[in-house]
Amino acid sequence: MLVGKGFQEPFLSFSPCTNNMALAQSQQILEAFKRSTRPLICVPSGASADHYASAIGLARVLEKLEKHPTIVAADGAAPKNIHFLSGHEKILHNMENLRQFVIELDASKTKVDELTYELKGEKLFVYLSPKKGFWDASDVKTSASGYKHDLIICIGSPDYESCAQLYQENTDFFFRTPIINIDHTPENEHYGQINIVDLTASACGEVCHDLIEAIEPGLMDDEIATAFLTGMISKTKSFKTKNVTPKTLQTASKLIARGAKREHIIQHLYRTRSVSTLRLWGRALARLKTDEHAHIVWTMLSAQDFMHAGAEEQDLPDVIDELLSSSPNARITVLVFETAQHEIKAIVRTERPLDAIALCAPFHASGTHEEARLTFPNKTIAQTEHELIEHLKKSTAMPV
Repeated sequence: MLVGKGFQEPFLSFSPCTNNMALAQSQQILEAFKRSTRPLICVPSGASADHYASAIGLARVLEKLEKHPTIVAADGAAPKNIHFLSGHEKILHNMENLRQFVIELDASKTKVDELTYELKGEKLFVYLSPKKGFWDASDVKTSASGYKHDLIICIGSPDYESCAQLYQENTDFFFRTPIINIDHTPENEHYGQINIVDLTASACGEVCHDLIEAIEPGLMDDEIATAFLTGMISKTKSFKTKNVTPKTLQTASKLIARGAKREHIIQHLYRTRSVSTLRLWGRALARLKTDEHAHIVWTMLSAQDFMHAGAEEQDLPDVIDELLSSSPNARITVLVFETAQHEIKAIVRTERPLDAIALCAPFHASGTHEEARLTFPNKTIAQTEHELIEHLKKSTAMPV
């Protein structure tokens, strides 16, 4: 396993607030925050509202430490149901201006009078006009600047690959920049220089709360508390999932005491649904199918369904949540859909110990171990349904 390539910093695993060693590690995390100027918060492919909300809350913490954080998400904008959280609109889909190309000119011989440039086809020409005299090649040097971000904080990414194109297009940046890895899943590969992986936590929001409480409880304000509690409520379906523990409820109580707006969160997560989303729900539920033996529930949505409902692809997480609530015994939930560009895709959610990525590996899945995203080129929606569901039935019939 590759850990911190190119760095000599210590490899740490962090269990929040358990003993003096954990407190010492939390101080190292605080020092990492303080040393950083422009931290980057990474949200993986297939991220849930918990990942996004935790990232928003953590960015607010860093701002209070007078840093300049940037949130970048492999899947782009946050889900609509957490748009009530301030800061969601700043989330980027790609890393922008990660590095600069530097042209260094020795201007001691003569000063620059004018700088112009022009594009000719695929080439850029830069023109420097001297006040007098001229320069030659020995007066010019080129180089690449350092990276714009000096710290990476990964939220809910079990491995590098979960960051999808963010990692694939910038592997050198990931290997040369210190990483703080925040997660609560047993699949996590502890790839960071500092690993905050708490398997007893119900959500990343809970892990983030414990981290900030260990670092400096005074940093927690009502906005941060609301973001972390949003993550917890979303991930646990309002504290109804099996991984809710007494500590989870205690953490939620602490967040409410810190000013988290529970009723506001519930209102936006569960009680506020647009007419278009409700229409899409209706179309998805009308086609609902199930295999009780394999514990699979699935449905399909065509491009026409989206058009008639007035809905968008961003509404799909709400549809999947509704499928889950309608089928409490399902271990696998599948939504096959057609995009506006008539491309067939699928979202597969699983419950542990099933692994969505492993189950869907033959289809080149991306995402997380809990939610995989698939694309089926040159297939109809009916062909995709048959091929995918039959594969899942056979896979779950074998020992997992």
